[in-house]
Amino acid sequence: MADEVHHRFFARMWVRMKDPLETMDFRQRTLAGLSGRVIELGAGDGRNFRYYPPQVSEVVAVEPEPYLREHAEQAAAKAPVPVKVLAGVADRLPAEDASFDAGVASLVLCTVPDQAHALAELRRVIRPGGELHFFEHVVSHNPARARVENLFDHVWPHIAGGCHPNRDTSGAIEAAGFELESCERFGFSPGFPVPQIAHILGTARRT
Repeated sequence: MADEVHHRFFARMWVRMKDPLETMDFRQRTLAGLSGRVIELGAGDGRNFRYYPPQVSEVVAVEPEPYLREHAEQAAAKAPVPVKVLAGVADRLPAEDASFDAGVASLVLCTVPDQAHALAELRRVIRPGGELHFFEHVVSHNPARARVENLFDHVWPHIAGGCHPNRDTSGAIEAAGFELESCERFGFSPGFPVPQIAHILGTARRT
């Protein structure tokens, strides 16, 4: 299928990994304040679903990896809000223009092949004035560490499902036509066998 990608090893490894307590807290904070109809980009195995607040009327969760999507469908059945899981890719979201009140990008903008295109698609499907909630790992502000991340980028995507460790995601969000409203930056290790890496968590408004 054109709307599928396959990361067989990484998908199975991801499902077996448990979120650290800090990651669970970050997921809750990412989704706090959402309401109305929400699209989640790259929902993975659906581990965000249980944290959606009751003000959300529907979540459309887009996931291109079939093994992860199967697990997301199981998580959707237990979610506190209605969740519809769809096959789809970041540069061609299965949604109409301005059909969502908000979008969610959670540890996914590092993996999309074309970050600018993915964010343009999110902007297309979020209504004017709607929000984008994000929790992502990003390139370090430390020049020496950033150089290491740039070198590591030649290897890590092949191991970790397309994940790139050296992206300036907050800059890409602004360049795509979103206005940053909050953006907390912090170091954190999400459970991979790597040291702490820079993350951002916040919200942006669709202009």
